[in-house]
Amino acid sequence: MRADVHRFSLTDPSDVSGLKEAIDRGAIDPKTIVAVIGKTHGNGLVNDYTRGYLTLCLSLLIGERTGETPEAVRERVPFVFSGGVEGVLSPHYTLFTVTADEAAGAGNALAIGVAFTPAMRPSDVGRQAQIDAVAAAVRQAVAEGSIDEVHFVQVKGPAFSLAEIINDQNAGRPPVTDNPGKLMSFGRAACALGVAKALGEIPADRAVEAAVLKDLSLHSSVASISAGVEVRTNEVIVMGMGRRWSGRLAIEHTTMTDALDVASLHAMVQRLGFPSAPQIADPGRLRAAFVKCEAQRDGLVRGRPHTMLNDGDINEQRHIRGAVGAIVASVLNDTGLFVSGGAEHQGPDGGGMVALIADRAGA
Repeated sequence: MRADVHRFSLTDPSDVSGLKEAIDRGAIDPKTIVAVIGKTHGNGLVNDYTRGYLTLCLSLLIGERTGETPEAVRERVPFVFSGGVEGVLSPHYTLFTVTADEAAGAGNALAIGVAFTPAMRPSDVGRQAQIDAVAAAVRQAVAEGSIDEVHFVQVKGPAFSLAEIINDQNAGRPPVTDNPGKLMSFGRAACALGVAKALGEIPADRAVEAAVLKDLSLHSSVASISAGVEVRTNEVIVMGMGRRWSGRLAIEHTTMTDALDVASLHAMVQRLGFPSAPQIADPGRLRAAFVKCEAQRDGLVRGRPHTMLNDGDINEQRHIRGAVGAIVASVLNDTGLFVSGGAEHQGPDGGGMVALIADRAGA
């Protein structure tokens, strides 16, 4: 098998012209599309409908070209979109294809697996049911994708409006919180513990509901979790390296220990064969970048106070995405980055996971 990565700019949440043109000239067979991850123009919060709008537009286009219904496309292809492109970040989406390759097995290359959990109710979010469902889906994606070394796990979990939460509560199914924004946080946290459980990053007996948003010493080094009202299942995309896969692409990951940890970024890009330098000189080799970040909970950054958690005008996620997005973009010499806030149990407090896909040096 061979995985390929295609990144398209996004002028607005309905802009699928890049993919349409690539299909028209034969560069992409829409039947080989297995996953899409992107950043849209919205706020990334409960009322961000740009994510669902882009999902609809892409599923309509892909279905038109494959003969599938848009619903059938969405059942087989995870569309993971995160709102919020503050500062220098550029709206974009990254599309992944998988094709048969006779050379497969000859080396070690980018490998991809996807899976979906059953649909969730508001009362399932942040609870053991979500942790265990995500863990099972991660294991399924790893096995079906023949992934030998996991470097990145992207999960898109459900979010719910207040009316949906109350309806579930009135039916005798109480949520962990009736605050829609806080429920998103619980969901991201539970999904991250599910990833960590599946990959053995934490003991199974500690990946429990009681630890969600409480024991922050528990985290995954490869998990990136988003939530949105446009999905009802947990959509799981696992990427890593696989010996049964071919091609010139490789993936690496690291953990930023805090928002200023550029040393970890430099070490990672060097592992991908980029020369040691303050900034990547040949960003054309970079095919995709994924970053998780969050405002440090003690209100400090390297001993000095920040105001992100107390700002009543701008959500903390928008602050941290803009800040960390600029820092990472300055090292990678690229602004088409998937930078997502809300890193609960996704790296240490105030830090987060970073994963890069690049062409191998000399490929």
